[in-house]
Amino acid sequence: MNIGGKGSEVGVRQARFVLGIDTCGPTGSVALGSCNGSRLQIVEQIELEGRSYSATLMRAIADVLAHAAASVSTLGAIVVANGPGSFTGVRIGLSAAKGLAEPAQIPVAAVSRLAVLAGQAGVGSSALDAHRHEVFLRLGRPAAPPQDLLAGVAELAAIREEHGPIALCDDAAAALLSSACQTVKCVRVPAPTAADALQHWASIGARNAFVDLALLDGHYLRRSDAEIFGEPSPAHSA
Repeated sequence: MNIGGKGSEVGVRQARFVLGIDTCGPTGSVALGSCNGSRLQIVEQIELEGRSYSATLMRAIADVLAHAAASVSTLGAIVVANGPGSFTGVRIGLSAAKGLAEPAQIPVAAVSRLAVLAGQAGVGSSALDAHRHEVFLRLGRPAAPPQDLLAGVAELAAIREEHGPIALCDDAAAALLSSACQTVKCVRVPAPTAADALQHWASIGARNAFVDLALLDGHYLRRSDAEIFGEPSPAHSA
């Protein structure tokens, strides 16, 4: 199926379909939602194997659109999970969203994978494995916006019960939290998907919270290995 098409003049409220993309984690997915007034129903979702996103993502997008007899020109919005997670995965997902959205002038919304995970569990805090004995952590805070950070053992040990239960979806994050902050309750839920990202976006009433494509970037929380290990030593800099 040709997933190109002419630009659509239909806004998200009038358009029928919304595309979801999540390539942040060990596995990824693409989902298509159908808008009916203020309600959003998932029409189709295709899962993607990790380390294959660059080869499979665009084909999966074409397939979910074909399943609903839709095209890019019928999309009212694209919702993309912009991290945290794999640098390569995040960038592939963002590049696909930008590449589809710009020619057709489709609004794009970015959602945090941590926010989606917390929303699945109905709690304010969440954690994802970040490797290297660290987690990507979202801390819900009373009377304040949530805080997202890269947390190791020291930061996890400082968590208090006032932050509430923490949503988890992987064994590594669960093991690290259970050893570092035993007083905090953890809630295990399935790993977030593109369909979950769409549902989260719809549930928080963010239909008009779109981003400027020129400013759309990953929610990384950690610098890439190239940035860390490519820095010159202090002596060399001097």
